[in-house]
Amino acid sequence: MTQPTRDDVLTAREVIAGRVHRTPTFRSATLGERIGAQAFLKAELFQKTGSFKPRGMLAKIASLGADEAARGIVTWSAGNAAQAAAFAAAQSGIDCRVFMWRTANLALVRGTGRVFVHPFDDPVLQAGHGSLGLEVVEDVPDVDTIVVPVGGGGLIAGVATAADCRVVGVEPEAAPTLTTALAAGRPEAIRPSSIADGLNAPFTGEGTLAVCRERVDEIVLVSDGEIAAGMRFLYSRAKLACEPAGAAATAALLAGKVTVEPGSTVVAVVSGGNADPKVASAILGEADES
Repeated sequence: MTQPTRDDVLTAREVIAGRVHRTPTFRSATLGERIGAQAFLKAELFQKTGSFKPRGMLAKIASLGADEAARGIVTWSAGNAAQAAAFAAAQSGIDCRVFMWRTANLALVRGTGRVFVHPFDDPVLQAGHGSLGLEVVEDVPDVDTIVVPVGGGGLIAGVATAADCRVVGVEPEAAPTLTTALAAGRPEAIRPSSIADGLNAPFTGEGTLAVCRERVDEIVLVSDGEIAAGMRFLYSRAKLACEPAGAAATAALLAGKVTVEPGSTVVAVVSGGNADPKVASAILGEADES
C-alpha cells in the first residue's frame, strides 16, 4: 500500500473544501500553566457528525470512479466512522452500508458488491484526515508538538504527513493497538476495552503502521482514569463537551505522559464529541483525586 504524501494532503483539502468545517484552534491558558508550555486545543468535536472522520471519508469517496460510485460503499465501524461514511455518501449521492467491526470480514464486500472503504488503513482517507494537520500549522505556525488520539491510526497518519513538527500519539492502556503493532513489527489483533470506545480499534493496518513507524515521533499510553480526568478538565475549563476518545491527548499532557520543553508550543487534538450521555454523565459526576 502506498503512503500518503503532503501533496496528497493538499489535494485532499481542496477536494473537501466547503464540505467540512474548519474547526477552531484556541489557546488554553490553564492547560498551559499545568504543563509549562503554550497550549492550544484543536476542537474537532465541532466537525460535521461530531468527529474528524468526514475529512477522510469525503476525500476517499471523491476518489472513486463512476463505476465504483454506482456500486456504493461498504465499511465497518464502531461508531464515528459509520456516521462519517453515511454523511459523506449522502453528500456525494451514493449508497452506503455499514457493519460493526465484530462481524465484519471480506465476505461482506463480496456479498454486497460494493466498494470497501477502510475506516483507517487507506492513504486517500489518511490524506483527508491530514487536512486537520494543515489547519493546525496554519493557525499555530510556531507549533512544536501536536498530540493526537490514536485508535486505528488513520488520523495520526494524516497529521504526521501534513505537519513538519513533532507528532505524539496517545492510546489507552486498555487499547494499545498501535503500541502493540510497533513492538511486534506487524499489525496484531488485540481485545480493546477502554472507556474511550472511539479508540477501541481491534488492530491497525499495514499501511497505517508503515506511516506511523516512519513519521510519528512517539506513542504514549494513558489509563482510563486519566482519560476521564482529561474529559472533566475539558468540560469544566474549556467548556468542551467531548467524548472520552477526544480527551485522550489532553489527558496525556495533564498526566505528564508527554514531555514538553518549557515555553514550547503544544496543540492537543480534541478529536470528537459523540459521547454516550450515560457514560458522559457518569464520568463528569466523578471527582478528581487531589
